[in-house]
Amino acid sequence: MHIEMDVDEFKRKYPHLAKEILNKEPQLKVKIQDPLRGFQPSVVDFIRRANTVEEAEEVINYLEQRGEITHEEANEIRKQLHEKGLESFGSRKRPGYYFRYAAGLED
Repeated sequence: MHIEMDVDEFKRKYPHLAKEILNKEPQLKVKIQDPLRGFQPSVVDFIRRANTVEEAEEVINYLEQRGEITHEEANEIRKQLHEKGLESFGSRKRPGYYFRYAAGLED
């Protein structure tokens, strides 16, 4: 698509855009900090999303099978889960937690 427009009309309709394009003003640069850049969730982060002990067990089994945690670590985590409960890993992370965290709405 190609639209032709007189320069004066362009300046009148789009003054800020015209100023930026025609005067070649430096563009405003905004640096966005990503608080989650490089973040790698741990087994505890995944467990805190579980609703039940059974779901937490599935998480532990999965991470152990993938080799992301050792058999010994898995057994220690299972022991904590069964002796102290799901709550011993921290409060539950609801869906969208990381979006709210990145926006500064969660601690």
